[in-house]
Amino acid sequence: MGFKIVRTFGIEATPFEAEIIKELGAEYVGLRCTNEDEILEATRDADAMLPGPWDPVTRKVISGLKGCKIIAALGVGYDNIDVKTATELGIWVTNNPDYCLDEMSDQAMALILASVRKITRLNDAIKSQKQWGAGRDIRAPMFKLRGQTLGLFGLGRIPRRVVPKAQGFGMRVIASDPYVSPAVFQELGVEKVSFDTLLTESDILSIHAALTDETRGTFGLEQFKKMKRTAYLINTARGGLVDEPALVTALREGYIAGAGLDVIEGEPQPVLEGNPLREFDNVILTGHSGSYSESSMADIRKAGIQEIARVAKGEPPKNPVNPGVKERFEARWRS
Repeated sequence: MGFKIVRTFGIEATPFEAEIIKELGAEYVGLRCTNEDEILEATRDADAMLPGPWDPVTRKVISGLKGCKIIAALGVGYDNIDVKTATELGIWVTNNPDYCLDEMSDQAMALILASVRKITRLNDAIKSQKQWGAGRDIRAPMFKLRGQTLGLFGLGRIPRRVVPKAQGFGMRVIASDPYVSPAVFQELGVEKVSFDTLLTESDILSIHAALTDETRGTFGLEQFKKMKRTAYLINTARGGLVDEPALVTALREGYIAGAGLDVIEGEPQPVLEGNPLREFDNVILTGHSGSYSESSMADIRKAGIQEIARVAKGEPPKNPVNPGVKERFEARWRS
């Protein structure tokens, strides 16, 4: 019986993918699925699964897979996949940790610059008033980046690309990440601080953590009250890391100066009708566009199929998010 690969967001294979599929002698199926039942029906007899970033790969779905050996996430995030269940059932889960590192770090810096220098607010004032120099009242207070403190919540691959860009503007960079060794902090020239210190000392606080049960809602009203009233919150990670009603309150009460958000709660299609975040001219919303570039769109389709090919050939994947599954995988499939 051949090796079957199923993509659940209905996109044809790229030439790169098609070549690997041909080499494997595999069957490829691309179906557009919108819910758990459709995903399960499409993948029940699959050997490998390529889900979309928002496809609910739940316990129900994974428990119904008869022969799946690997679930390969497209990008860095995999919070839509029940990794625990996959591990219990001896299924590899992989991600693409090198995806869009430059694009996302650029997006974070763009939101930092636009927020601190009030670019969008000044642009809107000039265009709406049709007068050069409009928006002078918007400027104050405005600060230069040199000497400002950038706080990073998380010091993984993307924020490590942010660090030299921020340092190039003369910023002091601090970070809170209990999973990163002191040697990495030292090598990057970043100060390792506690989460509370991150909140109280950051002029700009940029979020770069994975969304897990542990990190969901990390930034709530208590945390915003500890931040400087002149501070900006930047989030290019996942919307669920921020308690959105608390953020709205913080903005209304002036606990923070503003926010630059590439992600919000409810993605991929959050309800913007009536969303109070739209009311604030000191909030920039960029609709999860940070990962996009012509080159990143080409790259995103490569890592998943390469990981599937490794597993199909009897090799371990390069970027497993559940490396501890190896023994269960071997016990279930090698026989």
